[in-house]
Amino acid sequence: MKNEDRQGPVSRRVHETLRRDILDGKLEIGAPLPSERSLAEQFGVNRHAIREALKRLEQAGLIRITHGGATRVLDWRDTGGLQVLLDLLDDTFDPPSEIARSVIEMRASIGVDAARHCVGRASEEQRLAVRDFAFAAADLVGAGDDEALDLAFATLWQAIVIGSGNIAYRLSLNSLMQALAANGDLADRIRPEDSDGIRALGEAIARGDETASIEAARILLEPDISAF
Repeated sequence: MKNEDRQGPVSRRVHETLRRDILDGKLEIGAPLPSERSLAEQFGVNRHAIREALKRLEQAGLIRITHGGATRVLDWRDTGGLQVLLDLLDDTFDPPSEIARSVIEMRASIGVDAARHCVGRASEEQRLAVRDFAFAAADLVGAGDDEALDLAFATLWQAIVIGSGNIAYRLSLNSLMQALAANGDLADRIRPEDSDGIRALGEAIARGDETASIEAARILLEPDISAF
């Protein structure tokens, strides 16, 4: 057990270093990685730790392991998933505006469609709860407690996405919220300021008005895209 405890951190260190080099472009697309033996010597760890790190990179779509051949760097834009996009927003990276804009566009797309589905699929109790969450968030706009506002706004959207009945949206929202929480600068730039707009969204969903809900969600979320 002690071996496994030690193995986890060293494997993680190798993984994070290689991941950074790939996402930063220090390891070029198509380039072969050094052999397991060379990597083990470079990082001062055993080959099992290297294999574990490479396995995680392969699962993320960052490399392709060929047994008996070279392990090569892939173009993460073609082979990576949502987690790669979120990794680029980690506070240890300096993400280009294209990456930040892509995430905010995704947030807006999910939000608008989730609001639409919430009207049609959520129970009346759920829709009334959305209104309550919206009013609670709106009351915090301009109150000077950014942490409480961010939490209240996230809680509102979580309720909307749950009401939409779309599990893919729900899981994506979880990941997006984690990325925003880890990137303080990004969170600051998209913090809500339109208390009336937040209340309008809550009221529209509560009364089951699909058209008004879609429009209110767009008004709240789409202007943030232009910040990038």
